[in-house]
Amino acid sequence: MSITSSVPEPITPDAPVVLHRPLLTQQWLDLAFVHWAVDPAAVAALLPAGTTPDTLDGATFVGLVAFRMHRVGWWRMPGVPYFGSFPETNVRLYSVDEHGRRGVVFRSMDASRLLPVVLGRLGFRLPYVWSRMSVRTAGDTVGYTSVRRVPGPRGAYSRLVVRPGERIAEPTDLEHFLTARWGMHNPFSGEAGFLPNDHPRWPLHRATLISCEENLVRSAGLPAPTGDPVSVLYSPGVPVRLGRATTGPPRG
Repeated sequence: MSITSSVPEPITPDAPVVLHRPLLTQQWLDLAFVHWAVDPAAVAALLPAGTTPDTLDGATFVGLVAFRMHRVGWWRMPGVPYFGSFPETNVRLYSVDEHGRRGVVFRSMDASRLLPVVLGRLGFRLPYVWSRMSVRTAGDTVGYTSVRRVPGPRGAYSRLVVRPGERIAEPTDLEHFLTARWGMHNPFSGEAGFLPNDHPRWPLHRATLISCEENLVRSAGLPAPTGDPVSVLYSPGVPVRLGRATTGPPRG
């Protein structure tokens, strides 16, 4: 199906729509954002129908994002303290749909709690996988480890260590592009849909990548990264609300 041409929405550091009746609430904590530039043609076929790679200066990006999910809850109920809190590591791409909505597309989502993995796969058709994981602080560094259990490829892994620096007063265009994402594109109910989110403006820190050993990117069907990342960021985190997935044009 051909995609109707539409001007992408502007990138804004604050959510364009406030979700007054969220489907899910959660916190994303201790995030490391590691990104490499990639040719849009190399990833276009991996995006849902109705979307194309979102680009900045002719490039798009693959992100390895490691963090702690904390107290996932339904609607306005309190977050679940054990099953709703776990490490997670995502491989993601950047997308724009025929209505101009910018988003992310998850190619893999490793998580350490089996129940959220099953619910995410069955309820949202998200590419969650069950992994052994940890997030640990040692001195001025934060380390993230992940080794995949099921489904495979079994043993796919990621080991990151970052050193957060000073807080960023004004993010660059690239830093806004990679982090100011107010929804995800994913096949819902048999067709591509958009699931919105909102949260306070990111508190971002530039970070030094101390070490990076991983094959999650290649396991997600993407070219293995070569060379240094174009961006390494850290955030202590934000509270997040997610809305219901919609298909078709935005609802005004």
